[in-house]
Amino acid sequence: MVRLSIFALGILPYLNAAIVIRLLTLVWRRLNALERSGERGRRSIARYTLILTLVFSTFQAYGYASAIQTIPALVPDPDEWPVLAATTSIVGGVFVLVWLSEQMTRYGIGNGLALILSANFLVSIPRNIAGIMELLQQGAISGNLVLGHVVFWIVTVVVIVLVEGARRNIRVQFGARSVGTRQLPVRDAMLPIKLNSAGFLLPVTVAPWIFFLPLAFAGFVVGGDHPLVAAAYQHLQLGQPVHMILVSIAVFVLAFVYTAYVVDPEYTAKSLAQRDGAIPGVAPGEATADYLDRVVSLTTVVGAVYLTALQLIPEVFELYGMALPYSMVVSGGALLVVVCTALDIKTQVRDVSLTNPGGVRR
Repeated sequence: MVRLSIFALGILPYLNAAIVIRLLTLVWRRLNALERSGERGRRSIARYTLILTLVFSTFQAYGYASAIQTIPALVPDPDEWPVLAATTSIVGGVFVLVWLSEQMTRYGIGNGLALILSANFLVSIPRNIAGIMELLQQGAISGNLVLGHVVFWIVTVVVIVLVEGARRNIRVQFGARSVGTRQLPVRDAMLPIKLNSAGFLLPVTVAPWIFFLPLAFAGFVVGGDHPLVAAAYQHLQLGQPVHMILVSIAVFVLAFVYTAYVVDPEYTAKSLAQRDGAIPGVAPGEATADYLDRVVSLTTVVGAVYLTALQLIPEVFELYGMALPYSMVVSGGALLVVVCTALDIKTQVRDVSLTNPGGVRR
């Protein structure tokens, strides 16, 4: 109820829709080909994402408006509460944020969706700090625990910056070719592969779906009060060992699955062959794809462990009794989104500052 406004749902329906569409591109070859077909295909994907956003936001907004109707302090006369009008307003708020994020991406610096998500995380920090300081003054928590958390998060920021900037560079050699009357000589280039090519949002967002969607279906069929369903829900709560183990395995596997899509070795090998490029000492075609697959797999092990560790931070604090109030809000995932957004803005600002109005680097 604190967020009772037309922006009550934030931009999460759009984020969830984008993740679902991205998952479909992993398993539906036709959609995958559409995304790789150029600008027209990307526009079609964006249109499908908006349609799915409308479905998600309408469903959530209707549930939100219906829930408000049952609170007498907010709605004294439920018969006069316009559920349809409230639902429409909340859905409109979602699409205003979607439009704003697209304008920020198009005309500003940085990714609009990431900026809005980062702002959502950052605005909660002053309130969390104030709450922790109040408890510290009251003696409810120790100063050493607070200092330990401060040091831990500073170290975590440093680790995120180092890992997100790390690359495994593969040397690629392009053959000589003619462009008009010019003869371009043999040239070398680097094919960079990130340690964390999967990002954070898709693996960590989808991992709980693997367990909770079947569990929700089982609760719908046999009833939520069934002993097995109730026990499963109890063990899958945040901070429970079973939840930590299962979600960690899911995040680790999803990091590999999504990296295989982002850095498709077969597609990359085919693109290199079309441009007369080759990895020195590796035959073109299938041998190049196998080599890239090995390199990407070994690199992704580090990235998957890194993502899993970030995802576990708040739960480990909770499990071992080292958590501070609101520690679930200030999580490794939120910190990763904020740091990556800042790094992205830094890169784009640097590119702009190194380029003159004619588009040529100084």
